[in-house]
Amino acid sequence: MGIEIERKFLLADDSWRPHVSRSEVIAQGYLVGATAIRDGSARSSVRLRRSGDEAWLNIKSATLGIERQEYDYPIPLDDALRMLADLCDGAVEKTRHHVVVDGVLFEVDEFAGANAGLIVAEVELPHVDADFPRPSWLGREVSDDPRYYNVNLIDHPFSQWESTAC
Repeated sequence: MGIEIERKFLLADDSWRPHVSRSEVIAQGYLVGATAIRDGSARSSVRLRRSGDEAWLNIKSATLGIERQEYDYPIPLDDALRMLADLCDGAVEKTRHHVVVDGVLFEVDEFAGANAGLIVAEVELPHVDADFPRPSWLGREVSDDPRYYNVNLIDHPFSQWESTAC
């Protein structure tokens, strides 16, 4: 069984930017998304993710919190492009920046499109209570706030949030 243990944070400032080791543009759409999860007809999200010439099918349990079941499978790029175009109701667009702090990888997602202005840092951990560095640019934790889950950003994009939502 695949388990993802991930903590998610807003950013306090832009001082992370000089430490980016690489960046990639990502588009992801959902075959089973937020509506099905909210109405109880699905117990997981099913997404397609494309980055460059690679694509993946990802299944993630619809539980709140830092520990969730997750399965990731590479798929042919042509299949992913077709499914993104024909089977998904929109997509989340973002640039993922890789920032390593004391040997720990932070993935900083800078969203585009209707979610422009939202920047979130994620860190995957080996276990729930694992220690990790807390750089000064790491802001408030939002791991338990479903608004920040990518699956919810399609139906409720950041641009439509009230200014006090963050």
